[in-house]
Amino acid sequence: MNLLDIMRASPVIPVIAIDHIEHAVPLARALVAGGIRVLEVTLRTAHGLPAIRAMAEQVPDAIVGVGTLTQAEEFALARDAGAVFGVSPGLTPALVNAAKSSGLPLLPGVMTPSEVMSAREAGFRQLKLFPAVPAGGVGMLNAIAGPLPDVTFCPTGGISQDSAAQFLACKNVACVGGSWLTPKDAMQTGDWAKITTLAAAASRLRS
Repeated sequence: MNLLDIMRASPVIPVIAIDHIEHAVPLARALVAGGIRVLEVTLRTAHGLPAIRAMAEQVPDAIVGVGTLTQAEEFALARDAGAVFGVSPGLTPALVNAAKSSGLPLLPGVMTPSEVMSAREAGFRQLKLFPAVPAGGVGMLNAIAGPLPDVTFCPTGGISQDSAAQFLACKNVACVGGSWLTPKDAMQTGDWAKITTLAAAASRLRS
């Protein structure tokens, strides 16, 4: 499965930070049950890599990726843990090389037209607009679509359940990233039914 296929598999990619490793598998199962299969597990906590491994091994219907890639050495570690794609907040020459050497498909973050063009020159046609709302949101995406029509985006950062549909309506957007599918209170109390309900609503955003 290539990166564009992964992006099109779910209208929303939940941005997941795991504070307790025992939450990883039930969370993944709850999201998949609601129709959200593509999961971005960030490296923002110490449980990121173990959570990726647990989800990849125990939730076969999930498409598990790694988020917050900021250092070259993280690519091989995430791939070996079972991640099938990666997401970074930005793009540097070291990350470009790491993506190519590891074979891990990368969705790199960009914020300006120049960064989009630099990423495209490095071989990336699927990009994350980040942080999407501060970067100009829907207006920015529509403006970029004219001069750079061959780039597809996953805008992430500041997007909510209420605004997601506006982003998904942009012709150069394949999916959006968001953290509203995994609210802290539901995670802490193990309210997996609530997360399945949120996932089901998100999965209906692309009819």
